[in-house]
Amino acid sequence: MSLDPSYLEYPKRREGMDHDLYIPSPLPTRKPVAWPDGKTVAVTLLVNLEWFPITPEDAPFRAPGHMVTPYPDYRHYTAREYGTRVGFYRLLDAFAKAGVHATIAVNATIAERYPSIISDILAEGHEIIAHSTDMNGTIATGLPEAEERALIVQARDTLAEAMGTIPRGWQSIARSQSWNTPRLLVEEGFDYMCDWVNDDLPYLATTEAGTIVSMPFNHELSDRQMIALQQHSMEGVSRQIEDAFDWLIVEADRFGGRVLPFTITPYITGLPHRMDAFEQLLGKLAGSSKSWFATAGEVVDSWQGQTG
Repeated sequence: MSLDPSYLEYPKRREGMDHDLYIPSPLPTRKPVAWPDGKTVAVTLLVNLEWFPITPEDAPFRAPGHMVTPYPDYRHYTAREYGTRVGFYRLLDAFAKAGVHATIAVNATIAERYPSIISDILAEGHEIIAHSTDMNGTIATGLPEAEERALIVQARDTLAEAMGTIPRGWQSIARSQSWNTPRLLVEEGFDYMCDWVNDDLPYLATTEAGTIVSMPFNHELSDRQMIALQQHSMEGVSRQIEDAFDWLIVEADRFGGRVLPFTITPYITGLPHRMDAFEQLLGKLAGSSKSWFATAGEVVDSWQGQTG
């Protein structure tokens, strides 16, 4: 059986990835950046504040964490709702105790159904970015462009009405994009996206409509990954975050400022048996002379001020 020659044809084959969104950038080639006040590691907390419809949709795919048993799946539905009713407020208390601010990726439906949560987030000085409409609002190639744009616009405008300002950042559900997503985000006015995972610093992506900053969030530094999937304890999670922090401090001496991202889910970390270890972790990180707790937007602005 002979191989079809077209199998080896990649129209966008080039050094690095097979696309033209950004150029390769190995770590030793970077221009070093410096965070404010001599800090070397920007600690960026990203909370996924999500609303799950009780009946999931499978097009283009079912979101991770969605309902799984015969519907109505009250067991998983109420477990997810625990995050908005109880767990998220524990996280807000923990952030206040540590004196830190977080980035909250919010489904637009949260703003419609729980407007007081938006007010509470803003009152505490946290950042809100758009996180689709609800957990049925997934994106993948095959979703018609007009439908994807409508989803992005609805998420943006619903949050803007509740916030009084337009959200600058975006995170897709499951960090899933189509070929069109970066361009559509540029066209709809977003400054940065938090979907890609291939770096410890922001970087610039170029689309047909202009540029957008990718603010990477490591896939494994997530409570959903470490606790829900890998079955680690909160103490184990804390150890891994501290290990990453210690490594990045040393690495910053060679390469300049680093970013330590940590993605948090209210219905996972916000349970009572995990909060003590979580608050201790925040206290240790906040107490370091090397840490700069910053929102995703603050990191992007600082980075752009030095590289753009």
